[in-house]
Amino acid sequence: MARQDTDERVSDEFIDDTQDCAERELAHRQRGTVRPITVVGHPMLHRECQDVTEFDGALASLVDDMFASQHAAEGVGLAANQIGVDLKVFVYDCPDDDGVRHVGVVCNPVLVELPAESRVLDDNNEGCLSVPTAWAELGRPDVAVVRGQDATGKPIAVRGTGYFARCLQHETDHLHGSLYLDRLSKRERKKALKMMAEGTPRYETVPNPPAA
Repeated sequence: MARQDTDERVSDEFIDDTQDCAERELAHRQRGTVRPITVVGHPMLHRECQDVTEFDGALASLVDDMFASQHAAEGVGLAANQIGVDLKVFVYDCPDDDGVRHVGVVCNPVLVELPAESRVLDDNNEGCLSVPTAWAELGRPDVAVVRGQDATGKPIAVRGTGYFARCLQHETDHLHGSLYLDRLSKRERKKALKMMAEGTPRYETVPNPPAA
């Protein structure tokens, strides 16, 4: 997700992703290599990714590259298919609405359906590294819980509120082949794509393959 300029159970399984954020993020990206970002229209972004089944050194290296790529593009979240890898994994380095920084990685994420009374709809701007220079207002629940696995295969759950909740939902959508554009009206989608066409990305992108 692009950086914004502007039945749930309380359980010990929720990870604490707020500790040593700067050190952990820096270690990942120092080991990683920056990769270009795929943009809307690329086939990889429009189909569901494969489950992560091997929690090995190759996955650890991918996570490092994802943190490096996310940082270079000034994003707060990045899914593997945004750098051309067909796996259900995303990383994040995102503040919540209280300014608390969260850093982590989730493999095989599944959004938990929360009771309606535990959340409200948050109408705010949303952007995407795969739709560079474009923004649109999009309503999403202000609380999100994602269950999945960490980079070693351990089951985890991540809870987010506000902007961080939006990030968790946005990145999980990516891994199921959906962009935030797909949640917009036709008019708003067209407007966002026009903004993208008129803008210039600040980071390297992958040209879309020619139509067959």
